Amino acid sequence: MKRVEELTLHTVDIRDGATLELDRPYLIPLVEELELPHYVQAKANPKSSTGRLDVFTRVITDGNNRFDDIPAGYKGRLYLEVVPRSFAVHVHELMSLNQLRLSQGDARVKDSALRALHAESFPLLYLGDQPVPTDDLDISDGLFLSVDLRGPSEIVGYRAKKSSHRIDLARIRHYDWRDYWEPVYPEPGGRVVLTPETFYLLLSAEGVCVPPEYAAEMMAYDPTAGELRTHYAGFFDPGFGYSRDQQQLGSRAALEVRARDVPFMIEHGQPICKLAFESMLEEPDRLYGEDVNSNYQGQMTMLSKHFTEQNAGRDAARGPVSPSAPSLF
Repeated sequence: MKRVEELTLHTVDIRDGATLELDRPYLIPLVEELELPHYVQAKANPKSSTGRLDVFTRVITDGNNRFDDIPAGYKGRLYLEVVPRSFAVHVHELMSLNQLRLSQGDARVKDSALRALHAESFPLLYLGDQPVPTDDLDISDGLFLSVDLRGPSEIVGYRAKKSSHRIDLARIRHYDWRDYWEPVYPEPGGRVVLTPETFYLLLSAEGVCVPPEYAAEMMAYDPTAGELRTHYAGFFDPGFGYSRDQQQLGSRAALEVRARDVPFMIEHGQPICKLAFESMLEEPDRLYGEDVNSNYQGQMTMLSKHFTEQNAGRDAARGPVSPSAPSLF
């Protein structure tokens, strides 16, 4: 907060709602504060709906030189930096844009344990209704996912339009996606050329299954494989793509993609992101999915919950179609 006075252009009161303009950074003091034990650290990331709207967020803590990573034993306030990248968004007091995960020690699952888990206990990846053969898994410091660009007549993704109306984040199943997105169709051969600095929503080819004793996080794309970002809101709760009756055979992952600097060509089946799995201390009482009324379990489209026609992505036809109020600095 010592830096705010010299950096602030103006202050906005969000008690009655406020519109965050495109490509302008806002700093929001959050309602919650932390008082972590000395053995517990935390990590923040955007909620799925936040990432799918291309709203860039990261958590700032006092006296810390890293975004989103909160050291063990931290006691103090939390601040959220928010930058809408594709659409102006309307926010309200007590609305949640981010989520926080708490951990003890190193919970990361090693590659050998991932392969054994998939082969012997719970398949982690599916193609259709069949587990991916263990020998076909692409594992290297995490589990790789590939992109689905099968086409050629189907929409395989969405490209954010350059200009559109604002989106009120409180309105669910309200907006027509055609007002905000352009459909993406693959070129012959199942490939798409990504325009630099344009935001895309795509789907993984594989269905992901996260067993109850685990969680997963989408990792940064290796820059040696291309200037590409795919992990804006990549956290997978225990139970994602999983059901106790084994009727759910994975859920495909929404890929929030932006190419940097130069055009980038991707092809069907190309590895495009990587999942790191972490062990839970114990199985949660409630799992992602029906237990918590999750919006994206079994998803067949990558659009956020704010848009109507949620299944339009795979078969749509071509053509147009009260605490004290925080402030923003």
